[in-house]
Amino acid sequence: MMAHSMDDRDSPDKGFDSGKYVRYTPEQVEALERVYAECPKPSSLRRQQLIRECPILCNIEPRQIKVWFQNRRCREKQRKESARLQTVNRKLSAMNKLLMEENDRLQKQVSHLVYENGFMKHRINTTSGTTTDNGCDSVVVSGQQRQQQNPTHQHPQRDANNPAGLLSIAEETLAEFLCKATGTAVDWVQMIGMKPGPDSIGIVAVSRNCSGIAARACGLVSLEPMKVAEILKDRPSWFRDCRSVETLSVIPTGNGGTIELINTQIYAPTTLAAARDFWTLRYSTSLEDGSYVVCEKSLTAATGGPNGPLSSSFVRAKMLSSGFLIRPCDGGGSIIHIVDHVDLDVSSVPEVLRPLYESSKILAQKMTVAALRHVRQIAQENSGEVQFSGGRQPAVLRTFSQRLCRGFNDAVNGFADDGWSPMSNDGGEDITIMINSSSSKFAGSQYGNSFLPSFGSGVLCAKASMLLQNVPPLVLIRFLREHRAEWADYGVDAYCAASLRATPFAVPCVRTGGFPSNQVILPLAQTLEHEEFLEVVRLGGHAYSPEDMGLSRDMYLLQLCSGVDENVVGGCAQLVFAPIDESFADDAPLLPSGFRVIPLDQKPSPSDHISVNRTRDLASSLDGSNKTDAETNSRLVLTIAFQFTFDNHSRDNVATMARQYVRNVVGSIQRVALAITPRPGSMQFPTSPEALTLARWISRSYSIHTGANLFGADTQGCDGDTLLKQLWNHSDAILCCSLKTNASPVFTFANQAGLDMLETTLVALQDIMLDKTLDDSGRKALCSEFAKIMQQGYANLPAGICVSSMGRPVSYEQATVWKVLDDNESNHCLAFILVNWSFV
Repeated sequence: MMAHSMDDRDSPDKGFDSGKYVRYTPEQVEALERVYAECPKPSSLRRQQLIRECPILCNIEPRQIKVWFQNRRCREKQRKESARLQTVNRKLSAMNKLLMEENDRLQKQVSHLVYENGFMKHRINTTSGTTTDNGCDSVVVSGQQRQQQNPTHQHPQRDANNPAGLLSIAEETLAEFLCKATGTAVDWVQMIGMKPGPDSIGIVAVSRNCSGIAARACGLVSLEPMKVAEILKDRPSWFRDCRSVETLSVIPTGNGGTIELINTQIYAPTTLAAARDFWTLRYSTSLEDGSYVVCEKSLTAATGGPNGPLSSSFVRAKMLSSGFLIRPCDGGGSIIHIVDHVDLDVSSVPEVLRPLYESSKILAQKMTVAALRHVRQIAQENSGEVQFSGGRQPAVLRTFSQRLCRGFNDAVNGFADDGWSPMSNDGGEDITIMINSSSSKFAGSQYGNSFLPSFGSGVLCAKASMLLQNVPPLVLIRFLREHRAEWADYGVDAYCAASLRATPFAVPCVRTGGFPSNQVILPLAQTLEHEEFLEVVRLGGHAYSPEDMGLSRDMYLLQLCSGVDENVVGGCAQLVFAPIDESFADDAPLLPSGFRVIPLDQKPSPSDHISVNRTRDLASSLDGSNKTDAETNSRLVLTIAFQFTFDNHSRDNVATMARQYVRNVVGSIQRVALAITPRPGSMQFPTSPEALTLARWISRSYSIHTGANLFGADTQGCDGDTLLKQLWNHSDAILCCSLKTNASPVFTFANQAGLDMLETTLVALQDIMLDKTLDDSGRKALCSEFAKIMQQGYANLPAGICVSSMGRPVSYEQATVWKVLDDNESNHCLAFILVNWSFV
């Protein structure tokens, strides 16, 4: 007889077997657990084999074994769900605590504003009741009173060898930082769309009406405070624009903290602005409540402290009290408060570029939110929640992204201490050529020790900056990423890839259109919020002639695309790529090139108008004239940098090729801008009498031919404005094309959905032909139904695919085509409605 010691939870449910009730001995449970560890869901044959091989299970029926495994899987699922819910509960509890603290801070801010409002009202009433003298004496007295109320702190010069003096600065920095992180020292405005939640990035706010620009973020991470501090202190790992962080002195303090004197160098975002650096004191310490703080502040003549090193390549910027506060959570994890507050000295920046240095949103994206995202990314990787393809470790993939960004930033900035020197131009100032023949150039981590097996002389960089007006940055970057053949030259790509092989090709001539090639994008990794993608691009080409056979082989690019998410704060985007070989080793040499797009966050003036030239060289905007600075409501800066290798005898030829290639790329981007930007005099919403008449004709003709109403409701008696608004705002794409027998039909009108589908504007729409938009099956279906359309007045077409002006495929579930009749019942045009369209 077998002993029974297993409790009820290991018995089968009555729903499975109502006739028998089995208790398992510990030995039986142990045997079943061993099998479960190897295979949680064994097959029928495996269960029968288990009974044969294990004598202690011989008296248990296979049906009961099956039920045991079902129950075991159910308990495992419940255990995991319970653990998940506990984790979510801890996150929600911590977020609730964070929101309550944020609510307290906002209440303090409201109380402060109410007090200031009452004080100002009282002062205004007192001033108006006692005197109205606006003379010089009263102004001087008023100024003296304000100065007494807000005295300027003057600190004596503090010696670097005096730890007590530096500790005084550190404690002052700590107090100022805590007031910004959890208090009301800065008027914070929460950014739209950054809502808190257990899986959200956190709460993000930017400054309003303060000295310099500032951003603040707070969120939850599943890492311990000291681990978070270690990650955030390593600024180059998460701040892509950080060139270097050099710690010149480390001084321990009596309270267990640490004071560091740091020189930080920051890359310039474009080719026409100088880089910045900071000379700061960084103070790390623990608070009484168990929180850990790292705060930082610039050392100036006003604050006191030692003077830092200066470099002619950098403009000294000022960091006001900034840092991060890390508080432990109950049950594990941390709450992080991050504050960045800087003054980037906009006086040294050309007028057209100043919005780049005056935008708190750009600061939030590049520094504050980037830091919080980086910590959350590492936390997710450590927990195993992030899956990566290609068998690469997450740290290796992050290193690839950092090397691509760093190499591109090096090319854009071209620092002399890295070995870069300018090359004489060809008389034009639109393209800048720089060369680097320094051996240290190829010894850095972003290039690899085995770089340039045969191109041993150096690297050449061709770069330029453009100002684009009214161009959607996301559409531009997506076009550059998805339609490389529209702007790139395959021969130039092949030349760049040849630097990775022992036998290079000759310097190619830049050809219009290059070689025909196809592009396949292979995802490699992406960040949690999908704001950055690391991918491998395979370029397959075909040669025209035997001499081009060497260029027809497949090539590979490692590519980093960021900022294509519409919810990204600040809207900055870039596309950086570098040729790699088929082996793609972890230490593969990289020579990055690419594009960077940064919107100029500037408020429009009432006199803004649209310029005749959609794009122009940014250098032409720096001549001191302010007339073109406010020509449009939306502007962005596009920076282009391409790197090429050369040897001694080919340097001049490579420079000529690079200069012409970048000019061709600029021309391609200008053509793209024309296609996706409203032209002068065009309006997003047509209000002309012709548009009102066309809307009436379209609606009336649809009702006559189909017997239904185009807008789903009775429009009898509606005026032209109502019909036009209903047509313009219709959710499906409605387009009109010319009806000519002696010429290819071209589009003449489209509603907003139609323009979005074709990725064009009302004016540019007239350059798009119908047969270039439909695919083969769509053209065949239209041709087969054309006679029916002319006789019956309309026809329904099946689901199909069309192509936007940017070359993107668009699917639709159904299409209806009908004749549009004018007031004389004559054929005016053909109208299409594409139902439920979407980009493929």
